[in-house]
Amino acid sequence: MSAQNPPLIGISSCLLGNKVRYDGQHKLDRYLRDQLGRFVEFVPVCPEVECGLSIPREAMRLVDIEGKHRLMTQKTGIDHTPRMQEWGKEKLDGLEQLGLCGFIFKSRSPSSGMRGVKVYKPDGGAAKSGVGIFARAFMERFPLLPVEDEGRLHDAGLKENFIERIFVFKRWQDIIRQGPSLKGLMDFHADHKLILMAHSPKVLKELGALVAGGKDRPLGELADQYVTTMMEVLKLIATTRKNTNVLEHVMGYFKKQLSSDEKAELKTLIEDYHRGLIPLIVPVTLLNHYVRKYHETYLARQHYLNPHPLELMLRNHV
Repeated sequence: MSAQNPPLIGISSCLLGNKVRYDGQHKLDRYLRDQLGRFVEFVPVCPEVECGLSIPREAMRLVDIEGKHRLMTQKTGIDHTPRMQEWGKEKLDGLEQLGLCGFIFKSRSPSSGMRGVKVYKPDGGAAKSGVGIFARAFMERFPLLPVEDEGRLHDAGLKENFIERIFVFKRWQDIIRQGPSLKGLMDFHADHKLILMAHSPKVLKELGALVAGGKDRPLGELADQYVTTMMEVLKLIATTRKNTNVLEHVMGYFKKQLSSDEKAELKTLIEDYHRGLIPLIVPVTLLNHYVRKYHETYLARQHYLNPHPLELMLRNHV
């Protein structure tokens, strides 16, 4: 991905160190700002401030009123739901024009938490069953976009999966902006075959059949079905077993070029990865070496071998 054309990612403003929280403080996440921020462009959003509330302000929470979740101040009981919803409609219109590739929400926030937000009963009880007012509206408006909260991104597997999806969706956006064509869709599918294999070999075959029969369907309908199916399956974590299957598949491309010792070394690395002794980056690095050495053009175009910037070191921990 070109540094001049990075993915555009929405993010809760406080995670970038902006002092917009109810107490005038922030919730800076240094990994997001200082590392991921080198390879994406962030669009900071603070629903509370942008809908007109002050800094500092009275803390708010979600309250269950007759089965509906309302955004209310904790002490005075002021209901800010209508204000938030009215602002949200206009904000989502603006974000749609930007062409976001994903969003990172503030966990447990009554406006921006994407899951597990506390919902209080009028009698004082609470359950972690809510979704923030803005986060819910965002996910309903943009169901294909990768979304996560900063808390879940502390998990190495979830982080790698989320960032992989961001860059896949960015590449999808690029081919659509260039002017969708059946050839472009076929090329996109060819470039992402191994990524899809790592998530679901079954869906890989289904998408392959969909593209192969593309001449018989309207292009817009075909593209919509393809991207909807693809983004849904990419939510599945690529397991060690499925990654091992992909690595062995790639190894098969070099059965005539590699010496017996080279094959044994590569096979050992794949087995060590499968046993959890080494991270995924180790066998992938050796496979990339062989791709370059033997000019394996089909593999060179596979995004599986380079799904996101190496500097993020995401495969060093999975």
